[in-house]
Amino acid sequence: MVFAYDTEVALASAAALVNTAFLDPDPLADDPGLTLFLEQERFSGSRTHTAAERQAVQRLRTDLLQLWDSSEETLAQGINRLLASSQALPQLVRHDGWGWHLHCTPPDADLADRMATEAAMALADVVRAGELERLRICAAPDCSGVLIDLSRNRSRRYCGTGNCGNRENVRAYRRRLASNLLENQQPYGLP
Repeated sequence: MVFAYDTEVALASAAALVNTAFLDPDPLADDPGLTLFLEQERFSGSRTHTAAERQAVQRLRTDLLQLWDSSEETLAQGINRLLASSQALPQLVRHDGWGWHLHCTPPDADLADRMATEAAMALADVVRAGELERLRICAAPDCSGVLIDLSRNRSRRYCGTGNCGNRENVRAYRRRLASNLLENQQPYGLP
């Protein structure tokens, strides 16, 4: 494990939130879509189920996307901005089968503020650990999705929004096949 468990969960949730921007239709466009996203990412706390709540989460998504591939200084400033705007007040809590972890807002705080502080605290851990290279943009040329590389050897290159890694492997295979056909006039791997 690279970071504490709750940090890894928050980083994965932040990446999942950012990557909803690249899905069509936008899963955050309506309340049932936002509710499903929150259930999948195990967010708890109060909800207003309003258009304003959805729009605030969509703005957070845009803010996080802009920070994802930024410099350390820009990321630190963005983290501080997110924490200040949500009036973060860290508290150690335990609930719903989770061990001790930090909540930075009360459960009745606005949804976007709760999400922002979770993402900001997790990103702060990334900065403090000097692990910014783990925040990545998908390596697929036709994708702008983001990912958090939590692998030991820092080898993850593709996001989880689709089949980016599989598509790139197929493209590489087809390039090798075409190259072999041009060189040998024979299909790849055949005598």
